[in-house]
Amino acid sequence: MSSPVRSVHRGSAQRVVFGPQTVDDVPALVRELGARRVLVVTTAGRAASDAGQRLVERLGRASAGVFDRTQRGLPPAVVQACATEARSLGIDGVVSFGGGACADLGKAVGWFMERESGAALTHVSVPTTYSGASFTPRFAMTDPGTRRTTGADGPAPSAVVCDPVLTLDTPVALSAETGMTALAHGIECAWSTSRSPEAEVLALACVRDVASSLAAVVDDPYDIDARSRMLRASVLGGRAMLNATPGAAHGLALLLAGRAGIGHGLAVAALLSHVVRFTAEEVPDEAVRIGDALGDPDDPAGAVDRLRERLAIPGSLADCGVKLDDIDAVARMSQGQPDLNANPRPVTEDDARAIVSGAF
Repeated sequence: MSSPVRSVHRGSAQRVVFGPQTVDDVPALVRELGARRVLVVTTAGRAASDAGQRLVERLGRASAGVFDRTQRGLPPAVVQACATEARSLGIDGVVSFGGGACADLGKAVGWFMERESGAALTHVSVPTTYSGASFTPRFAMTDPGTRRTTGADGPAPSAVVCDPVLTLDTPVALSAETGMTALAHGIECAWSTSRSPEAEVLALACVRDVASSLAAVVDDPYDIDARSRMLRASVLGGRAMLNATPGAAHGLALLLAGRAGIGHGLAVAALLSHVVRFTAEEVPDEAVRIGDALGDPDDPAGAVDRLRERLAIPGSLADCGVKLDDIDAVARMSQGQPDLNANPRPVTEDDARAIVSGAF
């Protein structure tokens, strides 16, 4: 048996609403949480969608405006523009609607405004992907000039509304990539050195749900049952992260996505099996439990790779647009990345270089 993990479990007052058509509950939830003027933070595509227009209409007078310029990677200039608009509108709440970048932008605006005024913003997050960003306080920004990614812990969303119907029109590739992000959350929280017993249970359940449903989402994007199971998996992984620090897969992917300008989920998918293989020897008992959840107790890294191949996600970073000089840059930046410091097997600069090179 492995040694018991010392942990502290922190409860969260975050409300999670799950089920079909729950997006229609957002206006009542906003009022119940005490917000009177909210800024809807989203992308141009989501704002123009039927669901986006219906959300704004149902918010009615509570909608003070729509910021639809969210971008992948969340450049600081976008955060600044959104915060400026939020101040000018005199809002007391945010509704983020979309993928992880939208949730991160909502958290970032809340972080900056709370430090300026001392007043916390109500944040209701409505995810449309499986990134899990809606459940945690952390947000990340990438400077397009330096290609460096930095993060901070802002206030986590007050409530998360998980409507699987909203994911039906999420592109298959994005569904697959953010699904692999959910899988990484499950795996890394299940063997995190800071995990609480509850976080480990949630994390392993996340892994099982992804293993059993993500391929079905790709096979039939309109399979609402598979979509529901995958959204549930992202909830489980996101909630696990509240009491378990993720590790090298998450940390390296953040750096690599910012440096190379690729999607975070794509970076995770390419790196995950290499990180699992690197880490598993340090925590063999946990690796067996994770492998069992994946359907292969003897080879969890192989199970991750087979799922990635099944989803038709490239296994080579070179095929994703990563350049050779990106490898050294990420390796050099890795030692300042907090998630790498939390990996069960310590990751040196040389280790980081070897992991990313192995995926190249």
